[in-house]
Amino acid sequence: MEIKQRHKLREQLRSYYRVLPWITVKELLLIIACTIPYALTVNQLLVPHAIVGGGVTGLCEIIYFATGTYVPIWFSSALINIILLIIAALTVGRGYALRTIWGVLWLTVWLKVIPIATVPLLTDPFMAVVIGGLFTGCFLGICFLNNGSTGGTDIVAMIVNKYHHLPMGRVLLFADMTIISSAFFLPTIQAAGLQGAIEKILFGLTYTFMLSTAVDLVMNRMRQSVQFMIFTQKPEEIAHAIITQAHRGCTFLEAEGGYNKKPMKVVTTIARSYESATIFRLVRAIDPNAFVSQSQVRGVFGQGFDPMVNGK
Repeated sequence: MEIKQRHKLREQLRSYYRVLPWITVKELLLIIACTIPYALTVNQLLVPHAIVGGGVTGLCEIIYFATGTYVPIWFSSALINIILLIIAALTVGRGYALRTIWGVLWLTVWLKVIPIATVPLLTDPFMAVVIGGLFTGCFLGICFLNNGSTGGTDIVAMIVNKYHHLPMGRVLLFADMTIISSAFFLPTIQAAGLQGAIEKILFGLTYTFMLSTAVDLVMNRMRQSVQFMIFTQKPEEIAHAIITQAHRGCTFLEAEGGYNKKPMKVVTTIARSYESATIFRLVRAIDPNAFVSQSQVRGVFGQGFDPMVNGK
């Protein structure tokens, strides 16, 4: 695009740029809110029942029980995450680390502020892990969709995935299984007897399964893809804005008006459902008179979406 066109486009996008800081603030506030259920479940449901979940928080529970409650969960969580964040900043990149620091910071705050219950909120341990897993998983899914992270084994999985190309889900599953299974040897767990210890390990696995299922349900619903057909008199400007601001590719389709017989270009693009609001804002800022058609897409495979192998 020419310099004059770019300057004109920048002027048209001024309203869009005004919204961006508020979007960032909204995401940061959602990350704060979504870490509360996580800490609430750990301190009010899992720890009182002596049930160890997965991830770094589960590892911190093991340290908490192994030291006779001497080392607080919030302290060991902060320490382990700081070490992992330093490694992530050096390997994955600072952009990921900065958002994760925010999530880890508030998770640590809530783990310290919310007291560990002497009597669990739910007396039935099975209902505690099911409700706690679903409750936490739904909010963590929202956190992830807003570019947030609570750190922990997510960082380990991302680092391993970068250098060894192993699926993140497989790495997380292995880490969680190892942490939960190792809790079997804790004196607190052994005090329940062999059958009781096995039950607590199964409860921990159930909690992790419910949490990951809830996260997947929330994220898969929001990660559905949509296709846009944009009929506009400013196709070049809109395509450039989508590419540079929404970071999605575009294709021009040659078309002709059925009534006026005038040739025109139609901009078509595919994006995730949660990105549709951004694209609508861009189109409205550049051409308020544009005609936009949005439709659900059953599956999208290739660069920027799901791997082609999943499309068998």
